[in-house]
Amino acid sequence: MQNYSTELSRAQISRAAIQRLYIAMRHLFIRGSYKPLGVSGESMIKSLLELNPEIYGSISDPEKVELNGFHYVFQRLPQGIEECRYVKLISREGFEDSQYATIIPSKRRRNCYRIDKELMYIEVVRGRSDIYDILTHLTFMYIEAEKIRKNALDHRNRKRREWKMLERIIEKQKSNKSFNKELGYSYLSVLLGRTFEETLEVAQLFDTTKKVNSLFNIVYWLGKMSMDEFIDQNDREISFSSTLREKIGHHFFGNFWAHRIKQELDKLDLLGRPIHIISSNLHSVMNSIYALPALKGQLKAKSADQLFKKLSKDSNEKLRKRVYDYALLNGMYSVYDETGVNIGVQIYDSTKIKNVKNKHFDLKHSKPFVVIVMDYAFGEQAYELMDELLKPYEKGDKKIRLQVKSVNVMGKAGILEGDKGDIMLPNAHVFEGSADNYPFDNQFNKDILKNSGIDFYEGPMVTVLGTSLQNKDILRYFLKSSWEAIGIEMEGAHYQKAIQSASKIRNSIDKEITVRYAYYASDNPLETGSTLASGGLGLDGVKPTYIITRSILNSIFQSH
Repeated sequence: MQNYSTELSRAQISRAAIQRLYIAMRHLFIRGSYKPLGVSGESMIKSLLELNPEIYGSISDPEKVELNGFHYVFQRLPQGIEECRYVKLISREGFEDSQYATIIPSKRRRNCYRIDKELMYIEVVRGRSDIYDILTHLTFMYIEAEKIRKNALDHRNRKRREWKMLERIIEKQKSNKSFNKELGYSYLSVLLGRTFEETLEVAQLFDTTKKVNSLFNIVYWLGKMSMDEFIDQNDREISFSSTLREKIGHHFFGNFWAHRIKQELDKLDLLGRPIHIISSNLHSVMNSIYALPALKGQLKAKSADQLFKKLSKDSNEKLRKRVYDYALLNGMYSVYDETGVNIGVQIYDSTKIKNVKNKHFDLKHSKPFVVIVMDYAFGEQAYELMDELLKPYEKGDKKIRLQVKSVNVMGKAGILEGDKGDIMLPNAHVFEGSADNYPFDNQFNKDILKNSGIDFYEGPMVTVLGTSLQNKDILRYFLKSSWEAIGIEMEGAHYQKAIQSASKIRNSIDKEITVRYAYYASDNPLETGSTLASGGLGLDGVKPTYIITRSILNSIFQSH
């Protein structure tokens, strides 16, 4: 008789931890509030520590504060959140027209408002994935805050000398007085449980990052808030507005967003044409079509890649504006988003592109069509937006069916076998934590990438609940098991769910719709030092981005 092991593997333990986190977050959201260091918050902390996500590095170390994870998280949370005892997640509730300044994190498109010294509002209009993302980052932040407190107090809970010196530095910062930074880094290194060299490196990274406070400020306030709760029972709290709890999951914002796009198509008399939808960043499609003619004779570049790299640099805002203005005169329309979903949209009229001279690819076509380009969605938001966009346009008593011919998705993803900058071509999306899977015929195949000079991989991709909720055990399971997954991302299954329900069940679009998916690798979470927390691709991402964009555009133009 065969013996079977009754012990759970690390991958199984990790998957169970993700499920507990997911269930706990949904429960707390429904309940309306919780204390991060209370019973409910402690259960989330325990699950996150058990999971030990790769992106949070040394989170499970009781003394060492995770520095790269710190930098990653604070680019995605509103500036000053470390100073707030109370955090409230809200829906779009009118604060955009108030006296409060809008705070937008550098790496996440979400509006935030500092109500007073202790209270931060974070606006959520992008679905549950946004809530999970925020709560996971906040849980990590509170775990690290506890480490700072423990490193700052002695065994009798008295403040150590290093903490007192940090207090003096903060006072000097408030008064705009100078201080010896190297001496300050020495004190910080003790409070962070890291070497002077590690502390210096990440502190300088914080100093050069926009919309993020200094490491001195962050360490001081996290430690102070933790001490206030530990010594004086001044509890921190996270809550959710009643409006947010009512609206989430009901496509409230996606409905208005999609209707606005269809209104614009109607206004431009483009509703009756074949429509191609592209989900990608906005600049790559615009630049691929218009950059060369718009900047002809004004910018020397030996190749298309050099041209696009120059346009991608922060210092070249004037050049990007020139391309944008040229595009508006030659067939591109920008749809202003009034809903707050933070997903920009551009509409392209092929008849007005016809005369644009571009040697990168042939823009000629015999039949007119329309291209709708939507910016990257975030997780579950992808289903809401695509589901609403593919529905018929309701104009009075009429329902006008859109002639959608293709949906094209270019995304960033974590690669499981390969390097940063490589390209992944999925043939199925597998939704993590469920039995849902979506096989499809991907028209973006390896033949398109021949002679591109970039390595590519084909196979299933896993749509995860959050990129920050993964560790090597789970990722190796996806790669080495019979799934043979090539990468992880957050939107694919949501897009395909919307496409299949629209084409095969609701009959709101053609059954034979063409789908094209291609992802470029922004990180390799299985390689130490190659996770998202170690930094993005930067200009190295320009080449795969434009190879995918031009290939999608070529396929669309050639089909007409």
